[in-house]
Parts: sequence; structure tokens; C-alpha cells
Amino acid sequence: MSIDVRDLTVAGWTGRDPEAIRHHIDELAALGVAPPSAVPLYYRCAADQLTQAAEIEVVGEGTSGEVEPFIVSHAGEFYLGLASDHTDRELEAHSVALSKQICAKPVARDLWRLSEVANRLESLELRSWIQEKPEAEWTLYQEGTIASIRPLQQLIDGAGLTSSARNAAAVLCGTFGAIGGVRPAAAFRMELRDPELDRTIAHRYQIRTLPIVS
Repeated sequence: MSIDVRDLTVAGWTGRDPEAIRHHIDELAALGVAPPSAVPLYYRCAADQLTQAAEIEVVGEGTSGEVEPFIVSHAGEFYLGLASDHTDRELEAHSVALSKQICAKPVARDLWRLSEVANRLESLELRSWIQEKPEAEWTLYQEGTIASIRPLQQLIDGAGLTSSARNAAAVLCGTFGAIGGVRPAAAFRMELRDPELDRTIAHRYQIRTLPIVS
């Protein structure tokens, strides 16, 4: 199936547990990121930032990925997939919106019809791992279930997605805290697992760092 996404939104600060939101705000505050004006927030990004490539290019050493549920509206149906909200953490201290717009958003190739998992949506598991240095061992970076995130229908509505829209649209639905704190990596791996059917959507990508020229 070929989908031409024309509108892309990244939902931020989407944790369901106020303490979890506070944890994520605090870990980003340690990087100099100002707290949000409201939760959740919806950031519009360029749709051409979506990529299924096995490598992305970033400027500088201060970027990192985040595993997120990925909702696509296409041809009268909603689909659930997997994405990484790769973000420039140094720029984030200046502007969260710009930091999200500057980096590619890697997405997995597989999608599930949202209707097929609607009755067990919150039991679906999300995990990510990082290689902190090239060829290093994979380290568990994030782990949780969709139950940790606000109801996806709420985020779909907040992002303005409708199944009847003429053009395909998508939203990244937020994440949860990093184990050991937010930090850059040489590679990022992520998965979305349906424990009932024992099936998984997965993707991994390398991060190629370009020099900062002053």
C-alpha cells in the first residue's frame, strides 16, 4: 500500500499519569527545555520529514529518538504504526517546535488497522533500545504500554485527523521517559508488540552526525 501523507502532527506531553508527565518535563528541563504552556501540545511538522530509511542525517551530537505510536488516516480508515520523534535536544532548549521540525521522523513499514486492535489497544507494548556508540551493545532505553499515553482517539481528535479527509494525514502520539535519561546515540531500535497475537512492528536506524560549521 502506498500512502502519500500530506499533513503531519507531532503530539507532545501526552502522558496520562501526571507524575509521568512531570518526570518527562523534569528530564528535559535538565537539558534546558522550558516547560510546556499546556498539555498536550500539537506541533505541525513537514510531512516530507517522514522516512522509512535505515539511516538519518542530523547536525551535531545533540539529537535523540523517542518511540511513539503512529496513527495514519488514509482512504477512510485509521492505521496504527510505529515512529520515532527524533529531536534536536540542543535546539529544543531554544524552541521545542523548531527542534521537532528539524529532524527526520523514522517510521516502520508495517501498519495495523486501528479497528483490529481497538479492543486491546492499551495492552500494546512499546520499547526502544540505543547503541550509545557504533557497534556497542544495545541498551534498553524506553519501555511501557500505550496505557501510559493519553487515549489515542483523544490525540487523533486533537490533531484534527478524520478518516474521511481527502489527503492522508498522520500524528505521532507521544512517548514516555527514557531509562537513564535522554541522551544521544549512534543507532536507535524500536518495536510495537501485540502480546495477544504475538506480533511485532519494528524498525531500526543509524544516526549519521554532520559537523556543525560556524
